[in-house]
Amino acid sequence: MFLQLADVAQAEDWWQFRGPNSGHTVARGLPLEWDNFFREPKWKTQIPGKGWSSPIVVGDRIWLTSAEQVALENVAVGDKLAELPFGAYDLVTDASVKLFAIEIDAKTGERLRRIELFQRQAPQPIHAMNSYASPTPATDGERLYCHFGALGTACIAIASGEVLWKQELVVEEITGPAASPVLWKEHLILACDGADQQYLIALDKLTGQTNWKVERPEITVADETWRRAFSTPLIVESKERVQLISMSAQWLISVNPADGSPWWRAKVGSGYSAVPTPICVDETVYVCTGFPKAEMVAVNIGGSGDVTDSAIAWRHARQVPEVSSPIEVDGDLYFGSSQGVVSCLDAATGKLYWQERVGGNFAASPIFAEGRIYFCNSAGVCTVIQPGHHYVELARNELFGETYASAVVYKNQILLRTNPYLFCLESTP
Repeated sequence: MFLQLADVAQAEDWWQFRGPNSGHTVARGLPLEWDNFFREPKWKTQIPGKGWSSPIVVGDRIWLTSAEQVALENVAVGDKLAELPFGAYDLVTDASVKLFAIEIDAKTGERLRRIELFQRQAPQPIHAMNSYASPTPATDGERLYCHFGALGTACIAIASGEVLWKQELVVEEITGPAASPVLWKEHLILACDGADQQYLIALDKLTGQTNWKVERPEITVADETWRRAFSTPLIVESKERVQLISMSAQWLISVNPADGSPWWRAKVGSGYSAVPTPICVDETVYVCTGFPKAEMVAVNIGGSGDVTDSAIAWRHARQVPEVSSPIEVDGDLYFGSSQGVVSCLDAATGKLYWQERVGGNFAASPIFAEGRIYFCNSAGVCTVIQPGHHYVELARNELFGETYASAVVYKNQILLRTNPYLFCLESTP
């Protein structure tokens, strides 16, 4: 497997979306079973406001983002949504929103700091299932980077809590923010794929100024809203080159993260609003194409230029997730769909080994530890399975509250964010 690049000092920290290795962790002793009745969590902390960002871990500190909104009166909501150029699309809107970074003591669950980063009047509407604070923050150990899509991006000095810089990259997201930031060397990399503009941008992590910017390939659509995407980019390393791989509407591209110069591009379909983050195994990257009918596409990463006709190895179109990212274990791909179906495919050929309807729907991405895969659905039910070519369920656990954030590992504990709590779960005798 290709590894996302991380500093050695961060190897045991969960420092960005999906952690240091696409949802894998070397941690041992994680809990297999928990619930709200007979197994008390180590701690649980109520998180003020609302947000679907996953926690990140720096040493013994947890950081996440949240939003506190002031509602509009019903008449004003109707008037505002009626004026939208792209229609309502199950959207909600508010009079204003405050956006925060929240620090929590990982040992005790105590809330330590809540740092206000932005206050926005009349924010862009968002989808009813989304939040204003959905992208997961990232850190280099000294600075915290909080991204709220078109609402703004901010850098915080972790030691002092000082806001070092702010940046605003406004695109027409329509349904709100989702793609998380990615750090690589001196760059903070963001995917900005709105209905009006679509590009990758690298900001200087110390100043917030633009280091490079790359426009997406031409996207051919009948509806302007189909130009959007919300997929977090992936950094992979091979012997020959480092690649920043990113999914937009219709196109999967690879660029040099040092300067944005192109490596290759592949038109993988006609989908839009893709959310899952690609994963890479050996010489192949696996990507989900988004709405209205998601496919999983396997693409070889060794080419140059337009590789649409040469690099696509296989496609799979049954129960592919539109939101949750896949995970690879021992040469197989596992993923949970929006219809509550978990699947296992052979990564080399796309052969389907099994599909199992476990219930609910999946937005959070799975994690792998100690021979187990943890799938958390949006109702707070976490199904733990054993990897393999037959479905083996090891446990089914339930917490109360909406769950769209992905599970995170701290030492031998699982951090799981619901609405409105953050739980710390550990093994019990």
